[in-house]
Amino acid sequence: MTQALGSERAAALTSAASAAIEGLTGSEWPTLLAEALREMDATWQESAEVCADVAWQARAVGNSALVVLTSEHVTDTDPDPVIWRTYRHLYLSTLRYDFRCRNIESLMNKVPVSVLNEDPYSEALYGFARLGQSRSDGLAVLHRVLVAAPGHPKTLHVLLHGVWLGTFLPGRAPMLLALVGLLPEGGLNDPIALFRMASARRSLGQYPEALTAIDHALELLPPGELAVHADLVRERALITTAHDLALLIPHRPDPTP
Repeated sequence: MTQALGSERAAALTSAASAAIEGLTGSEWPTLLAEALREMDATWQESAEVCADVAWQARAVGNSALVVLTSEHVTDTDPDPVIWRTYRHLYLSTLRYDFRCRNIESLMNKVPVSVLNEDPYSEALYGFARLGQSRSDGLAVLHRVLVAAPGHPKTLHVLLHGVWLGTFLPGRAPMLLALVGLLPEGGLNDPIALFRMASARRSLGQYPEALTAIDHALELLPPGELAVHADLVRERALITTAHDLALLIPHRPDPTP
């Protein structure tokens, strides 16, 4: 019975996402998604799963949540918490994809703490904003989220993204590897996780391992993800360049076995 119910909810989520995606060129797609999630009384995890993907696709077609929603959709308290949460997830996810850390932080400072306590995904986005600015106070948010939402892939990816973006965070590379390890199957079948892993390995001077990770990511990436493919190719070039430069520096040991 539990498995059947899970299948029914998965189908309902797929239907909600499909309805929004079909209307991505118009202005009502966030409303369509919010109403569908309210109809099924979606959890924060289910909202995060759908909103992260739909927000990415809307951005790709040039009609992102930042175009059809306003910042008030994040900070205003909608009478229906599911509606409000949907808009918040869509808007903040899009800001994350645009690397607009200060905007996220400014908005989230206006959201009640009680809301964040019920929505670890939004708190993860708040953590992303701080981590992405290389602010060590983001680490406290990261640890709170890991306790509140252990093993939730979409939430882990938000934290991974923040640590990856936070170039000057202390212990950044080992932290990236630790977060990747918390994903299902240690992230080894996840091209984005492998991308983050490759970046960490490069920072640690582990160039063969970094190349293995990025090449596996390129193999796993679905067709049509052109922007992500470009990011992976860029990371591969960075790895090979860093490796070649390491060999040219006098008195430095060869990093290869």
